[in-house]
Amino acid sequence: MLISIGGHERKDVSNGEDADMAADSILRRVVDEIGNKGPILVLPIASEEPEEAAQDYIDVFKDLGCSGVNVLNIRSREEAESEESLRLLEEAGGVMFTGGDQLRLTALLGGTAFQRRLKERYTLEPFVIAGTSAGATAMSTPMIYQGRNNAGMNKDEIHITTGLEFLHNVAIDTHFVARGRIVRMAQIIATNPSCIGLGLEEDTAVVVTKGRELEVIGSGLVVVLDGMGVTDTNIHEVEPGKPFSIRDLRMHLLSSGERYTLPIIEQMHA
Repeated sequence: MLISIGGHERKDVSNGEDADMAADSILRRVVDEIGNKGPILVLPIASEEPEEAAQDYIDVFKDLGCSGVNVLNIRSREEAESEESLRLLEEAGGVMFTGGDQLRLTALLGGTAFQRRLKERYTLEPFVIAGTSAGATAMSTPMIYQGRNNAGMNKDEIHITTGLEFLHNVAIDTHFVARGRIVRMAQIIATNPSCIGLGLEEDTAVVVTKGRELEVIGSGLVVVLDGMGVTDTNIHEVEPGKPFSIRDLRMHLLSSGERYTLPIIEQMHA
């Protein structure tokens, strides 16, 4: 199972006046899905301030009644190959990737024993991979790692690489409505209309089961951009730095409780 979060999810989840809201929070769902399968392994790898980022999640998971929380701050590819890192992953019931810079995740984990075992556990076991902001963006195969929000209409302003490959032919972007990122996602779809774009708003997430079944949770919207029916685009013809065109791009706006099946058959299952 994947839980991809659009960033800035609620962390004020202690009991009290907001107890009902806490019960419905995204991080409560993470804790509930991991259950008693093992401790939550917090991975602040993407963050420039990993200790602070990890502590935020240690505190909130403990507030939610989770008794087991470990932290693994991988800072080199050598550490991603280490027995200690693999041991902590093996003991975990699920992982939580914090925000930061998604390129750190792919540069440090891509092709390592840690990434391979993470994919194996996700594919073959009832294992939960959660991530917020950069930690969510890195879950897909085409991963956005650079691009100005106000220049997404211009060819070559958006840069992608291969992500951690938990979702194939799906591009994930976060802080989607708050930062006006719909046009930059449209450029990704224009370059390959077989790719589905998932735009996650802040405090909003998708829970992905069976590799393609999506459930929306949280307080905002998930924007789905589907290019399967695109009839025309000129992105292959215009010069870099010039605006592109795309026709018949489908868009769905999904709020909490909505479900959506990715129109992709080559999916990994969990």
